[in-house]
Amino acid sequence: MFAGFDYGSSNCAMGVIDDGDVKLLPLWGGQCFAPSTLYAADRGLICESVAHNIQSDSIRNLYLQQRKAAIQHATQIRRNLNIGEQEQTLFVGEEAIENYIDFPEEGYFVKSPKSFLGVSGLRSEQVAIFEDIVTAMMQSIKRQAERSLQQPITQTVIGRPVNFQGSGGEQSNRQAVDILTTAAERAGYEQVEFLYEPLAAGIDFETGLQHDQIVLVVDIGGGTTDCSVVRMGPSHRDKADRESDFLGHSGQRIGGNDLDINLSYKAFMPLLGLDSTLKSGLAMPSEPYWNAVRTNDVNAQLEFSSQANAELLQQLCRDASNSRLVQRLVDLQQHKTNHQLVRCGEQSKIALSDSLEITTDLAFIERGLAQSVSRALFAEAIQGPLNRISMLMGEAVTQAQCSPDLVYVTGGTAKSPVIREAIQQQLGEIPIMDGDHFGSVTAGLTKWAEKLFG
Repeated sequence: MFAGFDYGSSNCAMGVIDDGDVKLLPLWGGQCFAPSTLYAADRGLICESVAHNIQSDSIRNLYLQQRKAAIQHATQIRRNLNIGEQEQTLFVGEEAIENYIDFPEEGYFVKSPKSFLGVSGLRSEQVAIFEDIVTAMMQSIKRQAERSLQQPITQTVIGRPVNFQGSGGEQSNRQAVDILTTAAERAGYEQVEFLYEPLAAGIDFETGLQHDQIVLVVDIGGGTTDCSVVRMGPSHRDKADRESDFLGHSGQRIGGNDLDINLSYKAFMPLLGLDSTLKSGLAMPSEPYWNAVRTNDVNAQLEFSSQANAELLQQLCRDASNSRLVQRLVDLQQHKTNHQLVRCGEQSKIALSDSLEITTDLAFIERGLAQSVSRALFAEAIQGPLNRISMLMGEAVTQAQCSPDLVYVTGGTAKSPVIREAIQQQLGEIPIMDGDHFGSVTAGLTKWAEKLFG
């Protein structure tokens, strides 16, 4: 059986062809979209879960050789933590979020691992960690999808952004694709192909076009924004190779996660001492606050969780004019709840699509703590990322050397009225059409999988 697999930065989904139409498969609790999150009782236990769930004997044996020391260490971790052999230690999706909120200090939580895959300068052991994280997620998602489908899935088309990172070029892209390929093979896929996400979204949209048009596809996802100018329509959609239909494309690691981070910094960090002063009259340094919310930056998270930063925050608390505010940042670091703060930013962003102002509950930081967040504040907070998204649209059109007939907007982040207004301002009078903001990429991947494997 074949399937389209959207291993997204914010959510994951899988689709199959059912009676000629795309059907998204229920994963957990009947939901077709699973948050791209993983929680483990200890990071060292992830490889143990991966090994246990590799179905191919040859692939498992090779993996056990490659991770021999890590597997032995996992056994020791189980003994130290008094975890039984049958006790579940790894969770994906909503279950991962629930366990992180309940036990933030006791386990290992990662959100949007796809955002890290093309990072330059990763050491071999870091690549191995990301391989294991992605494999564990893919194994879990595949298992849930096959349970819904009641048959094995052996072939898949996985979506990928044009560029996984803003820098690093093709070397970074190759590293990311290699990690995804390795993970997919260990998850049990016998054939794996990749398709650019904006083209996948466009393929779904193209099905309904009655005549040929030049379309600017703007896919604003959780981790990346991809813009592609593509020839679409009846003359193009049956082609097996669409490379010549790509007239221009651009992409960077800028997406919904960055908007969440910027909003969290702007809206919530003043409650933790940002913009306050030290007793000396100097301004409070901003770097510890940025590091706290940059949950898609490996180095920032390592810095924020470090012992050196813990000591710095304690010193800032002593030196602050208002030590109570800075103590909240100290507690955030000690209790490892900075991911939860950024999740509040994400939830606020979503709520502001339908409301001009909302109140966000921050009781996990301090009982009774809350913050009012307006759509105007959101627009101000995300001006930097918005400018970069606008530049990507302009870059794709410039490469194409022609104006699009229409714009097709997709990706969960694109639902925001603030984002929509920015796109309209950038492109003027060109008609804008909305797709299924969450399912269009999965649908396109599934249709492409049918073309390749059907």
